[in-house]
Amino acid sequence: MHRLRGSSTAWAAAALLTVLAVALVVRTVDAAALADAGRRLAASPGGALVALACFGAAFALRGWAWTRVLPALPPGQAWAGVHVALLGNRLLPLRLGEPLRVVSAVRRVPGLGPAAATASTVSLRGADTVALLAVGAGAAVALGLDARDAGGAAVAVAGLVAAAVTGGGAWWLVRLRARGHAVRPPGAAAVAATLLAWPLEAVVVLVAARAVGLDLDVAGALVVTAAAVLAQVAAVAPGGLGTYEGGAVAGYVLLGHDPATGLAAAVVTRALTTVYALVAGGVAVLAPSPSLLGRLRLPRRLPPRPAAGPAPAADAPVVLVLPAHDEAASVADVVARAPRTVLGRPVRVVVVDDGSRDGTAVRARAAGAEVVEHGRNRGLGAAVRTGLAHGVGLGAAAVAFADADGEYPPEELAAVVGPVLAGDADYVVGSRFAGRIDRMLPHRRFGNRVLTWWVRWLTRHPVTDGQSGYRALSPAAAADAEIVHDYNYAQVLTLDLLGKGYRYAEVPISYGFRTTGTSFVRLGRYLRSVVPAVHRELNA
Repeated sequence: MHRLRGSSTAWAAAALLTVLAVALVVRTVDAAALADAGRRLAASPGGALVALACFGAAFALRGWAWTRVLPALPPGQAWAGVHVALLGNRLLPLRLGEPLRVVSAVRRVPGLGPAAATASTVSLRGADTVALLAVGAGAAVALGLDARDAGGAAVAVAGLVAAAVTGGGAWWLVRLRARGHAVRPPGAAAVAATLLAWPLEAVVVLVAARAVGLDLDVAGALVVTAAAVLAQVAAVAPGGLGTYEGGAVAGYVLLGHDPATGLAAAVVTRALTTVYALVAGGVAVLAPSPSLLGRLRLPRRLPPRPAAGPAPAADAPVVLVLPAHDEAASVADVVARAPRTVLGRPVRVVVVDDGSRDGTAVRARAAGAEVVEHGRNRGLGAAVRTGLAHGVGLGAAAVAFADADGEYPPEELAAVVGPVLAGDADYVVGSRFAGRIDRMLPHRRFGNRVLTWWVRWLTRHPVTDGQSGYRALSPAAAADAEIVHDYNYAQVLTLDLLGKGYRYAEVPISYGFRTTGTSFVRLGRYLRSVVPAVHRELNA
């Protein structure tokens, strides 16, 4: 409880300081200079684009320096980590973007532990600050600024603190290396990259200052950059709002510029860098794969097709599984219409009664089906899981399943299991959209199209019907299949089998909307159940 109260107080204080900073900036800034800057940049955007390119190059160098300290960190994930941190610092208070950098690396790079990611981040952030102090002090000396006017004592203290942080991080890395971690302290190349990053970042300050009409040179831009960034050490509001502008204005005043115009230049700098942070940081959350949110799609390279098991016995049946919940009105008809043989093999119809209360099991048995009963309603995914296991237990040559409500014609069983029996596929989906649809409600057609597009994107396969209820599996695929939630199976089963390398195929089928009973699918519950399950499947 005390921790929650403390957290709430910190967020409330950050929100209050943000409001106060915005109010102060709005009241103090030179609005005319700000408007002139907007017109100049809109009329000639080349300077702004160059500035943003330099800003991006600065962060690319920081990412590259990180790979020198963490050799196991891929360059793309290093780039993503520093940009996720940049985005987090812009949107969150208390510089919470820094922990996000560690989280990004640990979540996205297998085998990279939090200790190595944290130690390298601490060391490099310290080195970054030392580099900023060095280039800022060098620029101040070049401009002939008095050390006392430039806050020499404060800069010296900040330098000592930054050096201590850098040294502590490097010592931590040395200890980790001695324990077998693939890390190393920042070397000359990493230090050089951090040094070069600051002049590149200062280009944004230079362009912004000239846009508001200030005569600023490169050395002056470095002084302002150092003053503004170092002021953010005490940042509370998101993006150091208020402290950044205060530090920048102090730098401009030190250089002899008007504070109101200097504030306008600082606001333009913030606007340009915030645009970059939102765009690049947004991309970094999702790319490269795996994303910060986890893997969002199957990888481009899938494992090879699993080795085929022993050939089914000559009399091995095709098992047609009909999951059913309260389908007494239709199940007997579907069972009766199922063919007795397909492609020379006997057919065994198995109804998985998922906790029905209307006599579904009785009517299914009377029609000649085997019945496996769940004592309670567990969901379609659970029923399919049970049916697949039962089919494998029967030594099936292929296990197919279709709905017990009559929407999928059992007479087309041969078409669905044909590629499996021929050895051409391990997992076959009957596609309604490649076949004939007698009737489908408009909103369901639209929903199926959208979800199919999503499955196609998830799998990187030319799927034409991601939600079809008519499917067939080889014995190996049926035995290996995992359905990670009980509510449904369609997306997660496809992801599971494709992710394991099983060969996928589609065949056209017929479809007619049910004439009895009601569908269990409700959009809200469907999405709440399916989307998290898909994410779990992709990141299993």
